Amino acid sequence: MSPKILVIRLSSLGDVVLTGPVYKSLKAHWPDCRVTVLVKPQFAAALRGHPGVDEVVSFSGVLDAVRLAKEGGFTHLLDLHGNLRSFLIRTMARVPNTATYRKNALARRLFVALRVSTPGLQRHTVDRYHEALAAWGVPSALTSGDYGVRRILVLQSAFLGDSLLTLPLLRRLKGIFPGASLTVLTLAKTAEIFRGTSWVDEVLLDDKRGIHGGLTGPWRIAAELKKGGFDLALIPHRSFRSALIARLAGIPRRIGFDSSAGSFLLTDAVPFSWSMHDLERNLSLTLPLGAGAAPGAGESRYVAPPKMSARLSALLEGAGPRLAGVHPGSAWATKRWLPERFAELCVRLRADGLIPVLIGGAEDKALGARIAQDGGALDLTGKTDLEELKALMGRLSVFVTNDSGPMHLAAAAGVPVVAIFGATTRELGFFPYGPGHRVVEVDLACRPCGLHGASKCPEGHFLCMRLLTVDQVHGACRDVLKAGAAA
Repeated sequence: MSPKILVIRLSSLGDVVLTGPVYKSLKAHWPDCRVTVLVKPQFAAALRGHPGVDEVVSFSGVLDAVRLAKEGGFTHLLDLHGNLRSFLIRTMARVPNTATYRKNALARRLFVALRVSTPGLQRHTVDRYHEALAAWGVPSALTSGDYGVRRILVLQSAFLGDSLLTLPLLRRLKGIFPGASLTVLTLAKTAEIFRGTSWVDEVLLDDKRGIHGGLTGPWRIAAELKKGGFDLALIPHRSFRSALIARLAGIPRRIGFDSSAGSFLLTDAVPFSWSMHDLERNLSLTLPLGAGAAPGAGESRYVAPPKMSARLSALLEGAGPRLAGVHPGSAWATKRWLPERFAELCVRLRADGLIPVLIGGAEDKALGARIAQDGGALDLTGKTDLEELKALMGRLSVFVTNDSGPMHLAAAAGVPVVAIFGATTRELGFFPYGPGHRVVEVDLACRPCGLHGASKCPEGHFLCMRLLTVDQVHGACRDVLKAGAAA
């Protein structure tokens, strides 16, 4: 006799959607079984048409549910709700075979109230649903794409470099869920990074300084996101605000780092390690989805330089075939190598047959003009937008830079990078990723003096940059150029 199974899930839309993989496992184990699901009437449509569900019944009260269970001739009852109401239904129904989902309610309350973590909290709801099936000897028939994921949201509202290092995560997500739509919530200044890749289907703007700012801003943007019906959120940005937005938006599965200020709002908290590069840390967010953190071959390159615009071509006219990108700026003063040494480096690069090309934002124009005059460099500081900067990377033989966002853009485009590190260190995980790059730095007990740098040296001596000579940086440039030529 084929099993007749009644499944009870009387909770929210996200919880109902996440029951989907259970029906696949039931049908895989008992192909001829009949599955009836009891849900709240407002969520019945979420399961209608599901290939593993034969009937969806709207819940209208405990007594009606007991009557359904008794008169339906069910052989199995699966309680995926696990509260007093579902306990009364399964107790009074007297269905021969019952199995119950353990929701770890006490552990969840302890975690929210006291931050007491237990191993059970690290398991996804779908996995815990399947633990209930084990009582019947039903194995999981899950694959990574079986979590009901149709729409994915990635929240990344940090700096340019952080955004660039999120791109491999997006590529990995598209590989795990090839049929899902992927949306990125980001800032206007980094939106072009995500719009320019084939792994992103939609870019939404987080207007932190406008309509989405202030105390009510997260509620406003969450209300907009809620209309999108997202199934899964990944949150590489470790702010409380990002986790709060995902929770307020009602996204049923929310994966982020355990070091996030809003980690208690996540469904999956992944360990954050400073010993990993930020690119690999971001990839580790796919661990709960059954993927790995280690990049595959060639994954250190993930930006394809676009075709140069006519305007950029005109700016480079007559520059010659061998260009060296030079980025002397940074948002933080303690990340900037000395301007006069950048100028001397440009003189030496010209002597090596390279045309130094200065790049930077509008705020770096005075710095660029000074270095260009003293070093004989082509000054494009403040003259290129993000798309043109990506295109420029396709022309460079080497890129010399402070610890900055353009450093990651060059590395991702496959340009050999010489990175000058002062206030920050490699151990923070933001060095140029991939083979063929060099970091030039000095070993000082005061480094790093912060996660991002500072407006002035806390020790007052600025030795982290003053001790780095032009000889060291120029030698590193020659080394990466020679290695690139050999490769």
